[in-house]
Amino acid sequence: MKFKNLILFRTVLIVIILFFISIGAFAQSADSLNQKRVKKFYIYGGGTYVGSLIALNELWYADYPRSDFHTFNDNAQWLQVDKVGHLYSAFSLSKLNYAVLTGSNSNTNKQAALVSAITSFAFLTTVEVFDGFSQEWGFSWGDMAANTVGAGLFLGQQILFEKQVLQLKYSYHETELRELRPNTLGQNNLQGAFKDYNGQTYWASLNLNGVYKKVKPKWLNLAFGYGGEGMLYANNESIYKGAKSYRQYYLSLDVDFEQIETNSKWLKALFKVANCIKVPAPTLELNENGGSEFHWLYF
Repeated sequence: MKFKNLILFRTVLIVIILFFISIGAFAQSADSLNQKRVKKFYIYGGGTYVGSLIALNELWYADYPRSDFHTFNDNAQWLQVDKVGHLYSAFSLSKLNYAVLTGSNSNTNKQAALVSAITSFAFLTTVEVFDGFSQEWGFSWGDMAANTVGAGLFLGQQILFEKQVLQLKYSYHETELRELRPNTLGQNNLQGAFKDYNGQTYWASLNLNGVYKKVKPKWLNLAFGYGGEGMLYANNESIYKGAKSYRQYYLSLDVDFEQIETNSKWLKALFKVANCIKVPAPTLELNENGGSEFHWLYF
């Protein structure tokens, strides 16, 4: 591990430990939570959080110099695709945390929903602290706002509807722009999936049966996507093939895997994870330049 700032690492580690102690005390005192699952959450949460931070450091921060903690206003960058990514991450982490705390067959549990939203928000706040100590970036209040909305969307739906009628999903396709700036947009597809905003599309996938019960099949979703193209630089002022970067909007069909009935616990768990990803499907694309395009199969 190439942590160049031991103070940062120790601070983050202490915050994680204190956070899990406090959240664990709350969970242990909640009679409606299965305590075996609380212990499982400790193992899952602690191992995943620490492992993710180590991997994130190697993938994202290791090649950049550290600095004193500072903030940075990046709200105008990358056509806000990165902000939508933060919203998606907070929502998805909350949803997966909830699955671990309650189990695939559990009824809604408001205490578990609250713990799940708080833990996902705390983890992403830790990532923001990493940014704050990185010379390349900085602590972003815009990112924090997106994290709040994402965790809040999960928590609000779980409390009001006892399910997630509107899912946030992700898809990625390789772009030729990544090869032009590999240090920024990723040197391979794995890095590109995190760094190349040109290839990322984020979706709000609405379960039609959840809105109107007569719609069949129950797993059919209508998905609205957002992305961007031509972003070689964060400031959106780059010219690629004679065109500036521009926003893209999508309309497509999708699958709500969690609405597929099965008695298999393994399949139910797999479907929860799969529901974070948008299924490739015929898609209509509109962009802010007034253009449109139909994709028979869009990733």
